[in-house]
Amino acid sequence: MEWRNIYRGMLMGASDVVPGVSGGTIAVVLGIYDRLIEAINGFLSKDYKRHLKFLIPLGVGVLAAIFLLAKVIKWLFAHYPEQTQFAFLGLIIGVLPFLFQKSNARNTFRAKHIILMVIGTCIVGSMAFFQTGEPEPVTVFHTTTYLWLFGSGFLASAAMILPGISGSMLLLILGSYSTIIHAIDSLNFFVIAVVGIGILLGIVLMSKIIRYFLMTFPTATYAFVIGMVIGSVFVIFPGWPASVGATVMCIITFAGGLLFAYLLGRVEYR
Repeated sequence: MEWRNIYRGMLMGASDVVPGVSGGTIAVVLGIYDRLIEAINGFLSKDYKRHLKFLIPLGVGVLAAIFLLAKVIKWLFAHYPEQTQFAFLGLIIGVLPFLFQKSNARNTFRAKHIILMVIGTCIVGSMAFFQTGEPEPVTVFHTTTYLWLFGSGFLASAAMILPGISGSMLLLILGSYSTIIHAIDSLNFFVIAVVGIGILLGIVLMSKIIRYFLMTFPTATYAFVIGMVIGSVFVIFPGWPASVGATVMCIITFAGGLLFAYLLGRVEYR
């Protein structure tokens, strides 16, 4: 078992709770994105044992973070929203140099790859215009409600595995985010199971599509992925706080995110 994947999974799970931050982005930050796509596609193959050794600890970390950190993340966003978002901004911006290095952009990127990077940036950045308010959670469930939650999980998970596109943000747009978070807080296992099945199917389907592009067009895919990660910066950026004290705190948390990204890069990209 690759036990270090537990902490990686916790980082991914914590990010998936945050609207605007993508678990796929964190997988890229951690340097395991290619391996994640390969493992999801291969866990039903004859080489399933090797892939499960990667996926099981990662899944344990993701679930632990979702159940243990959901309330913490919610509290941080309720009391320190700008500072928390600036920390994630620092994390994402800080890893971009490692991404360019890993993709060997200086030697492989051509004009068409720059265009793809710009397109990826625009697609993800445009999600900032779709941010909506959070409705009250649904507490009375019918068949149509469960179908809606299943569909939400399916669509959000397809987004979660794409760097830069936030599954939580998509849940907000679909109006199901508060209902799902409330189900997790109240341990409504049936709702969690319905959403979980949708998430699992969405991840499997999207991973197959992504793997095809990584195998067939690796440089173009990396260019598009980097663009999506850059675009997520525009989605997460909350604007500058009104007070000087809050601005200073945002700068400190941003620097903390940059430092954490640097340390991750030294460990994960060595």
